[in-house]
Amino acid sequence: MPKTKRKASATRSGAAAGISAGDLDRLADKILKFSEADETEVEIGATAEALTRFANNTIHQNVAEHNLAISVRAVVNGRTARATTNKIDDDSLRRAVASAASLAQNEPENPELLPMLRAQKYQKVARFFPHTAATTPQDRARAVSKVCKLAEKAKQTAAGIFASGSSQSLIANSRGLFARYEQTHSEFSVTMLEETSSGWAKSNSPDIRTLDPEGLAESASRKAADSRKPRELDPGRYTTILQPSAVLDLVGFLFYDFAGTAVLDKRSCFTGRIGKKIFGDNITMWDDVYHPLQSGPAYDGEGMARQKVLLVDRGVPKNLVYARATAKKMKTKPTGHGFSLPNEYGEAPMNIVFAGGDKSLDEMVRSTERGILVTRLWYIREVDPYEKILTGMTRDGTFLIENGKVAGGIRNFRFNQSIIEMLSNVEMLGAAVRAAGEESFEMVVPAMKVRDFHFSEATKF
Repeated sequence: MPKTKRKASATRSGAAAGISAGDLDRLADKILKFSEADETEVEIGATAEALTRFANNTIHQNVAEHNLAISVRAVVNGRTARATTNKIDDDSLRRAVASAASLAQNEPENPELLPMLRAQKYQKVARFFPHTAATTPQDRARAVSKVCKLAEKAKQTAAGIFASGSSQSLIANSRGLFARYEQTHSEFSVTMLEETSSGWAKSNSPDIRTLDPEGLAESASRKAADSRKPRELDPGRYTTILQPSAVLDLVGFLFYDFAGTAVLDKRSCFTGRIGKKIFGDNITMWDDVYHPLQSGPAYDGEGMARQKVLLVDRGVPKNLVYARATAKKMKTKPTGHGFSLPNEYGEAPMNIVFAGGDKSLDEMVRSTERGILVTRLWYIREVDPYEKILTGMTRDGTFLIENGKVAGGIRNFRFNQSIIEMLSNVEMLGAAVRAAGEESFEMVVPAMKVRDFHFSEATKF
């Protein structure tokens, strides 16, 4: 195995996860030495997760766990396979190595399999925050206690979670590649309940100091209070203001459509549409792991450095992302967006960033004569993958806007809406923020004021 120079790594996140970065390095070296395959790759991930859960205005659960996962990929005579273990004794590591090689020998030969990467250079990203890693159950409990007291004062019922943790990972192979990454993470989500209404708010960040549990709870509380005794509104097409969480869970369904594999297989809504204007002039998107509001490592599942890619330029889909094998098939260059091999998906942009605008939510409301304000969406399903028609429902704060003012809560709607059409009808954009939802991974997206959003059916709640 070629030797690579590695800088000494602090054990700051390792202490939280129960294993140091140096321990991970030694495990990777040992596994590579155990292997007699033509090529060997090892991925190791260690996580420390803790969560405080509350309901009925009281904490009812506090859990914590440490996990270690080791994955070994072997290449034998143009065949590849992977085996995993969570044990670190020599016998277990040898078994994982032998299993990967044995499975590979029984796989069909893969003529598209490329040699593993050699050592790469990566741009630094700093996403480990000691304050987050050091968060205790008492810290989370104090914040939740304030939220529950706020709910009691408002005669509401609070439920939600407050989570914190850290993770570290590495990928190394027998050709000299070595990449390491560490990150902290925190998340707060709260639902405020009343007899006929509810409100919701959620946020997450690598830096727990940027979370504001009380502020989120106050926002959720106002939504619950302002939507009491919701009226029923006829379904139809309405000017609709989508808050960032709602935008996220809709546009999140586009992420795999930007994969070279999806276009090659004609499973993407952008098949035949690259270079053609299909969205509004105000829609521009990138995939950018280096954006300050994004998270994740600066390399992909094969260890290739991620590139910033312009996906949509003023309404025109411009570029796709490519894993190495996909790029070779499509006669272009890889962008560092591949998944760990073997896989059937190829690649996808995992760090989507929308260009935002300069309009506040209040400005959007004031500019709307009659419309609907949506806090978030749920139970979203894809109806038509080529026109990107989605169906789902609003929840936890849906409001009627009349004469530039929020006029009260309305019963939730089911929607049937093409995302392509929606992104052609955006009239205003808010500032792009790191949004958290329930149906998609986090992205940097703005609030949107959208013309003719299609609500197909009213509900009874």
